[in-house]
Amino acid sequence: MNKELDDFINYLEYERNYSNNTILAYRNNILQLIDYLDSINTKDIRCVKYETIRGYLSYLHESKYKAKSISRMISSMRSFFKYLKGKDIIINNPMTLISNPKLEKKLPKYLTINEVEKILSVPDMNDKVGIRDAFILELLYVTGIRVSELVNIKLNDIEESQRRIKILGKGNKERYVLYGSRCKELLNKYLSIRNTFLKYPNDYLILSKTGRKINTREIRNIINRIKVKAGVSISISPHTFRHTFATHMLNEGADIRAVQELLGHENLSTTTIYTHLTNEKLRRTYLNTHPRA
Repeated sequence: MNKELDDFINYLEYERNYSNNTILAYRNNILQLIDYLDSINTKDIRCVKYETIRGYLSYLHESKYKAKSISRMISSMRSFFKYLKGKDIIINNPMTLISNPKLEKKLPKYLTINEVEKILSVPDMNDKVGIRDAFILELLYVTGIRVSELVNIKLNDIEESQRRIKILGKGNKERYVLYGSRCKELLNKYLSIRNTFLKYPNDYLILSKTGRKINTREIRNIINRIKVKAGVSISISPHTFRHTFATHMLNEGADIRAVQELLGHENLSTTTIYTHLTNEKLRRTYLNTHPRA
């Protein structure tokens, strides 16, 4: 089965242009399935039937896997067996009648405008690291980009005259995000001191203290440190700024399709989760202000 898996991974990488993280997740999920098939003495992928998959799902439930994890595994298996069917490696697709478990909908956490202001005011603008950190926070908030997208921005991705940045998103899909006057000011300040971080030639926009391309863990550490100084109690991550960007945009009347494009969501349904947040705000406003509410 390893050959079929390797061919599938190559298909995801070279034909579907999936990101490295997505490919790794798919690979691990299918390897886990293969381990289970070995344990029940099923050595040929063509022998996997609907009942086999049902048995595997029961095993995952008994092993206390969460519904979200099982759902991701099902999605990986669905793509894998669809690929095998398309290549005529299997005759019948065992995933045809398999459905994903229902997931509890959790609304994403986001920051209030006051909390954002507190966080953005923390970095020391008399210090080069403070200038860099202030720019990182501002960029995350005003563009809604993913942290993985942030660390991969290169200098030539910035179009200063248009106040926009070219972003390479999931599946190697390009899009542009916009930034305002405050971000432009911080960008210019950061660029004026960026070379002081350099240890060797480097085209990446955001650099670490060692002069290398900054990584996502360092970004998380920066946010955690600044959050504590700002006195913000809720747990936040780089993705919290993405949720905050989308929520604030919709609260201020932005068109949902515009927000979808700026976030780089392939499906509008992914963006609609933020309408639940804005609808809840409308509900609270109505209940608190209408005399007969």
